[in-house]
Amino acid sequence: MLKRTLFISNPYYLSLKNKQLQVSERGGMLLKSAPVEDIGFLVLDHPQISFSMKLVEELSEYNVATVFCNSKHMPSSMLLPLDAHHIQSELFRAQIAASEPLKKNLWKQTIEAKVKNQAALLDKLGKKSLQLKNIAKTIKSGDSDNREGFAARIYWTALLGKEFIRDRYGAPPNNFLNYGYILLRSAVARSLAGSGLLATLGIHHRNRYNAFCLADDIMEPYRPYVDEIACDLDEKYPGTFALEKEHKAELLQLMTADVKIGDNKRPLMVALSQTTASLARCFAGEQRKIIYPVFG
Repeated sequence: MLKRTLFISNPYYLSLKNKQLQVSERGGMLLKSAPVEDIGFLVLDHPQISFSMKLVEELSEYNVATVFCNSKHMPSSMLLPLDAHHIQSELFRAQIAASEPLKKNLWKQTIEAKVKNQAALLDKLGKKSLQLKNIAKTIKSGDSDNREGFAARIYWTALLGKEFIRDRYGAPPNNFLNYGYILLRSAVARSLAGSGLLATLGIHHRNRYNAFCLADDIMEPYRPYVDEIACDLDEKYPGTFALEKEHKAELLQLMTADVKIGDNKRPLMVALSQTTASLARCFAGEQRKIIYPVFG
């Protein structure tokens, strides 16, 4: 079932009644409601939003990724359940016990999929992609010679020109990319939780201060879907530094973007569930290949 994404940017009160998320004005007037079970992502972007603890409990029960934005209106934290799978402890043990060769093989698959999808986006936009396609064929176990970094330099130049520098604090469309990647990261973390995996334990990323290393790993092949939306926004609103509601609304459409995975097309949030479920099976020794999307 395709889950809904809700974005709230006014000082409303959020509560629960009959398993429905209720959005009310401070005076008590009900503005809208939605079944919690239908929600996949709830983005809260106002410092005076308040909510009941009963609602928080219900959001957690249905594995809703509740994303909180900071004073700069950028996603800064999220609420995820600690118990989202019936055999979670077993999956945790398999994940922790994963061998180094397995993790290196999984990372090789991840970077191959990422570079191929970057090349496919360049093809779609009528830009040169042959170098990336060749790089994808040369990636070694664990990407030991960092072909990912080499591919990135070629990719960003081909996609946005020689003057563009991918930097968190850089010129547009870096702002669109930043917002989109944070949303994607939250979506991956939600899917990992739903598949019974611990987002902290990465297959490649390792950082004592990062609680979402595995999410940062698994999101890599999905980044071109963000890049496409960011490029489109950059064409519509060139040189825009401030993120307005209409920009965020377009970036939130990422969650329902059509993604080809296997022989079918699925909304991105459904495709992510397939990817993370396949990763759980890899850790359990039931298969050796992660199911990633093919951009197109």
